[in-house]
Amino acid sequence: MHKVPHPLKGRAALVTGSSNGIGLAVAKDLAKAGCNIVLHGLEAEDAMQSQREALESEHGVSVSYIRADLSEPKEIKRMVADILQRHGVIDVVVNNAVTRSFDPVVDLPVEAWDKSIAVNVSAAFHLIRLTLPTMLDRGWGRIFNITSVYGSRGAANRVGYVTSKHALIGMTRAVALETLNRGVTCNAICPGSVLTPDTDNRVRALMADESIDRDEATRKFLAGKQPIGRFIESGHVSELLSFLCGEAGRDITGAVLPVDGGWLAS
Repeated sequence: MHKVPHPLKGRAALVTGSSNGIGLAVAKDLAKAGCNIVLHGLEAEDAMQSQREALESEHGVSVSYIRADLSEPKEIKRMVADILQRHGVIDVVVNNAVTRSFDPVVDLPVEAWDKSIAVNVSAAFHLIRLTLPTMLDRGWGRIFNITSVYGSRGAANRVGYVTSKHALIGMTRAVALETLNRGVTCNAICPGSVLTPDTDNRVRALMADESIDRDEATRKFLAGKQPIGRFIESGHVSELLSFLCGEAGRDITGAVLPVDGGWLAS
């Protein structure tokens, strides 16, 4: 079968939390497939200019950046309105933005709990409800919720993160059932431990605290977690997501798809 070189040409995608890490990798793969991209983050616009221009130059697509606080519903509404004015539709929504806290439940500040629910769960709900109508009108759409191994496992001192990632899986399944046979899919992608700027900082701290090299710090960081003993590449997560946007992904919906190096199997 002839392979279409740019299967998403003319589509538009919003990837939240895409200034670095998994989100930026997803944006790059979608741009490679011909999709126009809206990057999102909390960084100043000029800090993202080089990334935006590089994607435009390499792939010949439109790339914009919007700074928005996803804990504020009015900011989400403004962002979606801006994108719809520019592109007319948002065909692909990737709910990747996340906030984390590392405290036991008795010490977790209420404000940190509220922010976890707002950014990790409620923002996904608002983005789906605001973008789904145009997807259904056009008979095509792809919604992705980036969850985690901790959406299926518990962990101490991470109650906000664990709770919100479990909730995203439930949201994925509910939306998938509401959109059956209407050209729209909704899936959860479940990465294991990926070497993002956040995890890199934690590995570096372990290296400094214990005076060990990076390989040893990585092994210690992943001990009892990811059986392969190395970090997942963000590009492998993004390639799976890009595949699901294609024709072969039209019957995959409501799924929780791990990219975790065997973590959930162990």
